[in-house]
Amino acid sequence: MSTKTPANFYFDPVSPFAFLMWKRLREDDFGLEIRPVPVLLGALLNHWGLIGPAEVPPKRAQTYRMCQWLAARSGIALRFPDTHPFRSVEALRLLIALDARADAVDALFEAVFGKGRDLTDGAELERLGGELGLSDVQDRIASADVKDGLRANTEAAIARGVFGVPSLAIGEDLFWGFDTLDMVRDYLADPRLFQTAEMQRLGTLEYGVPRRAES
Repeated sequence: MSTKTPANFYFDPVSPFAFLMWKRLREDDFGLEIRPVPVLLGALLNHWGLIGPAEVPPKRAQTYRMCQWLAARSGIALRFPDTHPFRSVEALRLLIALDARADAVDALFEAVFGKGRDLTDGAELERLGGELGLSDVQDRIASADVKDGLRANTEAAIARGVFGVPSLAIGEDLFWGFDTLDMVRDYLADPRLFQTAEMQRLGTLEYGVPRRAES
């Protein structure tokens, strides 16, 4: 029986931060039993009324530079695909069809951010699926059960409070972003650090001045 702590890893392969976080989780021993959960980032953003960093032009450039720097600093080879962000729903459905196996997640992330392969190309997606032992890729990813699986994952993530990717859910707690991994280590070493009176008070702070919607 595993003595590792179960954790859900919510991700969309469009996210370079998800790629970086997955690589670290796979290469370092956090004492976690990771369950990959593919979700559609666009649906999360729509639900919470958010926009992605790539939708703000100056933030997009800063985000890409930050990811490239973080990758180099962490010893992770990263090559952005020529087009980013890209439509990821078919790649997500491929993962669903492959039961989100860890080796399939490895291969898909490596294809996108290790080799810069274009998975919006049906032939390229078919090739990747074949490499992972799946035949009739286009038929499988168009099937109702695969589509429903991705939708169910995304809806469950929203119900869990997931608002962005990558997010790691451990017990009742969520950790959003590659830069929370040190926080995850401290949490696993001593959860009481996050149960102090001051930590508890953070959830009760009053909301100050809301941003006005444009009329």
